[in-house]
Amino acid sequence: MKTIDIHAHIVPDSMWRAIEQKQDWHGFRHEPGEGSGIMVANGERTEFSSPKLRYSMEQRIKDMDAQKVDVQVLSIHTPFVGYHLEPQQGLALARDFNDELSSTVRRSNGRLAGFATLPVQDVGLAIAELERAVTNLGLKGASLDTSVNGVQWDDPQFLPFFKAAEQIGAVLFYHPQPRNNFLQKRISRHGLNNSLGVILDDAIVTAVLLAGGVLEKCPDVKICIAHGGGPACLAMGRIDKNWHDRPPTRSTSQPPGAYMSKLYYDTVVGDEATLRFLIDRVGAERVVMGSDWPFVPWHPSPVKWLEDRETLSASEKEKILWKNLSELLDIR
Repeated sequence: MKTIDIHAHIVPDSMWRAIEQKQDWHGFRHEPGEGSGIMVANGERTEFSSPKLRYSMEQRIKDMDAQKVDVQVLSIHTPFVGYHLEPQQGLALARDFNDELSSTVRRSNGRLAGFATLPVQDVGLAIAELERAVTNLGLKGASLDTSVNGVQWDDPQFLPFFKAAEQIGAVLFYHPQPRNNFLQKRISRHGLNNSLGVILDDAIVTAVLLAGGVLEKCPDVKICIAHGGGPACLAMGRIDKNWHDRPPTRSTSQPPGAYMSKLYYDTVVGDEATLRFLIDRVGAERVVMGSDWPFVPWHPSPVKWLEDRETLSASEKEKILWKNLSELLDIR
């Protein structure tokens, strides 16, 4: 059995080189500070909250060995997607990151896979870069923020993107901003922007994709939502009730909950009861292991945590630990 982790972050070496040379990285400016300092762009500040963000491939694989993770699927640390940039600047950032990620994956002897980042502020450029990333660079798809400069993913401008991803067979992995999300503007206390704001954004993008008809128009598109989709499962009864009670609000032929099992969800949910609820709602075939490396501490590992869950059957554990992702990402 090969254990596969769909949710692991990386900051490119090109950013660290730019910092050492006191240069901007695609419009991101470094400020010295505690630890590795802070990156500033578009009026937002991002701290490097884990020293492991500046890790070599060999150090990462050593961590994976300790956690009994055979394969990590790497995605950019979400603050650095650069959607605020002009399209050509965004493309330059994406190509820089994707080329480096592809090289890292190729050198890992099968231990790493990768999701591209894309300049989705320009749909045409994003489609072209997704095709290059999957077809030429060997990446598995793309990681995406939960909205694009305030525009939601059910906006008609994005339908060609989903159609292209569906045709290419690319996996789309949605991950919110860990700090500068909408809840940060409402309350900065108690760490709620991370503990709650992140999963609320997960639930919003899940609801937008389902209620907005993306899964109806693109039934074969492959999408995974981080953090178990947040509280989307818990809220789906209310979302479906709105669909039934208020016909003018409908954008789909069936209630949004009918499409829930067309998405995938990772296991970074917080506790066993939530994971059990998620599995019962969408099926074990749609739940995949994630760790949120290096930001979430696991004792001793995300693999052991899943193996020790008494409410999960052996078959469910097998599907979640490796079988689902082996098929979804074609990792053998």
